[in-house]
Amino acid sequence: MEAILNAINHYRTHVVSSLSEIGQSSWDGLLALQDEPNPFLSYAFLHALHESGSACPETGWQPQYIALYDGDDLAAALPLYVKGHSYGEYVFDWAWADAYRRHGLAYYPKLLAAVPFTPVAGPRLLARAPAARTALIEVLVATQQATEVSSTHVLFPPEEHARQLQDAGFLLRSGVQFHWLNGGYANFEDFLATLEQKKRKNIRAERRKVRDAGVTLRRVRGVDATEADWRFFNRCYRHTYAAHYSTPYLNLDFFLRIGRSMPENILLVIAEREGRPIASSLVVHTEDTLYGRYWGEIEHVPCLHFEAAYYQPLEFCIEQGIQTFEGGAQGEHKMARGFLPTRTYSAHWLAHPAFSDAIERFLEREAGGIDDYLDELNERTPFRSQG
Repeated sequence: MEAILNAINHYRTHVVSSLSEIGQSSWDGLLALQDEPNPFLSYAFLHALHESGSACPETGWQPQYIALYDGDDLAAALPLYVKGHSYGEYVFDWAWADAYRRHGLAYYPKLLAAVPFTPVAGPRLLARAPAARTALIEVLVATQQATEVSSTHVLFPPEEHARQLQDAGFLLRSGVQFHWLNGGYANFEDFLATLEQKKRKNIRAERRKVRDAGVTLRRVRGVDATEADWRFFNRCYRHTYAAHYSTPYLNLDFFLRIGRSMPENILLVIAEREGRPIASSLVVHTEDTLYGRYWGEIEHVPCLHFEAAYYQPLEFCIEQGIQTFEGGAQGEHKMARGFLPTRTYSAHWLAHPAFSDAIERFLEREAGGIDDYLDELNERTPFRSQG
């Protein structure tokens, strides 16, 4: 896909294959103007994905970022990829790809606007002003219509952006994640006191199992993490993928890069037994939000996953006054630990008229199921009655 050279309104439009063509100051300056930006959209995180070889053409992620300029100023941008598969997305369209295959049609390549391997909601249509966002959508529509792709998918945008894409002809899809909200708790026990008695008992039992197994945990801020810490975390991460017969998406170079370039946003939790590290989790955070990301172990201890990936980060949120803990994709079990269901969005455009109609009907039926599921979850609150 070549750069689009025509201007929409008075914007100069380019499609670039590397963030370095835009530059860190321009990219991060635009990101800072968005509502609820997050560290995963930062130049440091995205560039580390690309430069480490984790998300690159060789792994099926070909960057084709759309950039709109007003003179020399970056007015709007979209993190866009040409994808040759559907791995690492967390909004599943495998059934759609299979339906194309069974009808002798090619589903790949497709266009994907997302943060690779990161099911975190946030702005995708980055813009300095509403007019620039409108122009960016027009460029995206022109791009998908001018290229031989089956479809375009914008994953985890905020609802406002999803509705704008719907107005431009995209189909909307809903999903569910689980987020923890800080009620101004003084400490972890203060939080536990708000849960139903059975939930409190189970959490205390899980934490006790870890202590009784002789495991201690330490939290390492990104600014204090050593290369040895990162190498151990990477070892845990890869070992856990291997235990599930999967191939890890990320590599040591990626982790070292974000450790150097965005340490203020990183917390490692390292579990040790008898002086030996045996497991680790990695979370990313801002002053307001913490995002559960990666976990791994080289020695299994019952309930250690919950301690390292949930309870330690929850304590960190309470201590630091962080208001939201986003638990990542899926995981209804998170509700038993105080996380509540939250709706997510994605937007989809399909070039083939018949398939577009069929998927629109499917999404209408699925949306009703998601609504019912959310209603059911909201009736099963983990918190005790205040009556």
